[in-house]
Amino acid sequence: MALFGALFLALLAGAHAELPGCKIRITSKALELVKQEGLRFLEQELETITIPDLRGREGHFYYNISEVKVTELQLTSSELHFQPEQELMLQITNASLGLRFRRQLLYWFFYDGGYINASAEGVSIHTGLQLSQDSTGRMKVSNVSCQASVSRMHVAFGGTFKKVYEFLSTFITSGMRFLLNQQICPVLHHAGMVLLNSLLDTVPVRSSVDELVGIDYSLLKDPVVSTSNLDMEFRGAFFPLAEGNWNFLNRAVEPQLQEEERMVYVAFSEFFFDSAMESYFRAGALQLSLVGDKVPHDLDMLLRATYFGSIVLLSPAVIDSPLKLELRAMDPPRCTIKPSGTSISVTASVTIALVPPDQPEVQLSSMIMDARFNAKMALRGKALRTQLDLRRFRIYSNQSALESLALIPLQAPLRTMLTIGVMPMLNERTWRGVQIPLPEGINFVHEVVTNHAGFLTIGADLHFAKGLREVIDKNRPAKARDPQASSAPPPSSTAAV
Repeated sequence: MALFGALFLALLAGAHAELPGCKIRITSKALELVKQEGLRFLEQELETITIPDLRGREGHFYYNISEVKVTELQLTSSELHFQPEQELMLQITNASLGLRFRRQLLYWFFYDGGYINASAEGVSIHTGLQLSQDSTGRMKVSNVSCQASVSRMHVAFGGTFKKVYEFLSTFITSGMRFLLNQQICPVLHHAGMVLLNSLLDTVPVRSSVDELVGIDYSLLKDPVVSTSNLDMEFRGAFFPLAEGNWNFLNRAVEPQLQEEERMVYVAFSEFFFDSAMESYFRAGALQLSLVGDKVPHDLDMLLRATYFGSIVLLSPAVIDSPLKLELRAMDPPRCTIKPSGTSISVTASVTIALVPPDQPEVQLSSMIMDARFNAKMALRGKALRTQLDLRRFRIYSNQSALESLALIPLQAPLRTMLTIGVMPMLNERTWRGVQIPLPEGINFVHEVVTNHAGFLTIGADLHFAKGLREVIDKNRPAKARDPQASSAPPPSSTAAV
């Protein structure tokens, strides 16, 4: 009975789980590109390592090693891969670090000093980034695991005291190796928990699209990692800014991602587009009013001729009044996605009236318009853009079939007016696009759109328009500029010498 109850609760929870309107899959094909950019960033971070001065005495010799700086990272073997439960794993083996430091030697009254180059050989770094959602629905690096070790140091001493330095080199190199081992993991911990999180902060979660509507890209659960993919599920819902936390119930088909050939795949369900149109409808944006000179001249003449009988019965002061044509969506438009393409259907009221100055308007006719648009989706940079094309247009009267017959002569001119006067305004807005939840500096290229039953997918490759360093330096908080200011990792995360 207890087992049955648990299964029932699990099914009940699943039935009420929120469906994603948008999904993103990062495939293993993207990891080589990410690794190249990440290693450049890692090299720059390792150059921030600060090693304490190394002082000592052997007999009558006093030595001081100071101003130790990492100058370069040379890689022999590196691998970035997905690892379930560990999320993202970077392994560097048999690498070397170039070093430069200042040496000082005192023997009785003899002094020697200067700068010298060294190298840390056999450097191994194993670090993992665990990704999860935070309380705001944003993806974050929630944990950084790290093991790092340097197997040997090489210093080429020279000068008058070369033999002395060679005698002391065992003490100096052992001390430097120990200190270097202790510094690598704290730097990587800071880079993951602070710097990479500042990069993820540039991903939009709840942001405004324009002055009327916003979009919610909150993660619905932690990212799911397999050996070949990183999958993320987003709410993907628009909302009217005036209503704040209003949510549109998602009854659409859940988008599915099966492909793995491209670097990244983005899927959108019909809900994604329906929530946008519902939001603009609630915000009062789906209406258009043309008055006087805004009505095309030929259409103005045709409308006056069509309703001549009604106009001549009006008072002389009203007959020559400006004409008004108003279109207003009666219900939120709806999106339909099929393998053959994407379409948007809208039903609107069309009102024709005369607008005498300083007098109430005089309505001549009211009709219903049904229209269907083909919608072509495209991904440019990281903006989802839409191009609309009018495919079906019909007007009819909601009063009588006889009046609908009388409206037949208006079909063609109203369609032309919609095509020439309204469609450019719609496409100007939809082609501006909506940002996809990617960090700043990363764009989509070579995209391919595929329609399915109830959702569409876009496969693309990634392109770094900006380097990680540039974006992170721009967005990270001022208090995070010092690696020592961040919380240190647990002592066990750094490998012992």
